[in-house]
Amino acid sequence: MENTIVKIENLVKRYKELIALDHLSLDIKQGEIFGLLGPNGSGKSTTINCLLSLLTYDKGNIEIFGKKMTPDSYDIKGRIGIIMQDVAVFNELNVYDNIDYFCGLYISDKAKRKQYVQEAIEFVGLENFAKFYPKKLSGGLLRRLNIACGIAHKPELIILDEPTVAVDPQSRNKILEGIQQLNRNGATIIYTTHYMEEVEQICSRVAIIDKGKCIAVGTKEELTKMIGNTETITINMNDIPDDVISAVRELKHIIEAVFDGSKLTVKCSGGNHNLVKILNILSEKNIPFGRVFSELPTLNDVFLEITGKALRDEEV
Repeated sequence: MENTIVKIENLVKRYKELIALDHLSLDIKQGEIFGLLGPNGSGKSTTINCLLSLLTYDKGNIEIFGKKMTPDSYDIKGRIGIIMQDVAVFNELNVYDNIDYFCGLYISDKAKRKQYVQEAIEFVGLENFAKFYPKKLSGGLLRRLNIACGIAHKPELIILDEPTVAVDPQSRNKILEGIQQLNRNGATIIYTTHYMEEVEQICSRVAIIDKGKCIAVGTKEELTKMIGNTETITINMNDIPDDVISAVRELKHIIEAVFDGSKLTVKCSGGNHNLVKILNILSEKNIPFGRVFSELPTLNDVFLEITGKALRDEEV
């Protein structure tokens, strides 16, 4: 049976009249990469701050590693690594000394700390930059340093808050590969981002928070089953008569069919062979068409339908 690493029960947090968290409950299992998503003002950052006991809350309970989390739970905090969106390193220290400082907050044994620091440097690929100061690093390398500082003490639970913001594709891939490797090495990950493709790539389960409530939680497959649209078919074409569009709309399992002047987009709700049935109509009516695409719903479709908001370009 999977162990529960983080258990949040009926969490309520108020800021005067504003209810930031409204009886929020979440369970995060050992070994998961757990995606925590929410539009701007959803309560996601408040959840993380309460989880880390950086904020007090009005009601509820938080347990980590089976123990109640409090501001003085130093034994629990020593098993957690935190990499926040804002890079938190010392400009006066070089790469090696930055990692050594943060690792030293948890590891007092000098020999072990030296080993851990070197392993963290190698893990994020900063071997050639150990003596560089932060101001000399690119944005991507700075993000890697930030991650190294947060994971050098080998935490069992790692919280990453948008670690790939404003980095180049190469660094982003390096960071995502590193997160997956940390997970394979045994760490449980809580991951927040506004890049939905990252969530689909690395997360085993996802929770969507809106207005302080958890409105959906599950695997990608479980979440995509929650919405009406089960398939989107796109057919490139120059023109299509209205009566043909009407014939497509009358097919069973068709939610909508829209022609924008260059392509016909059809959204379906279940059913088999929807594409074949649509192409049969076009063939019968001698309607020429070009490329054809059939796509299953994405997490972005789920997010948009259940929140009514786009995740990308939102501050989460």
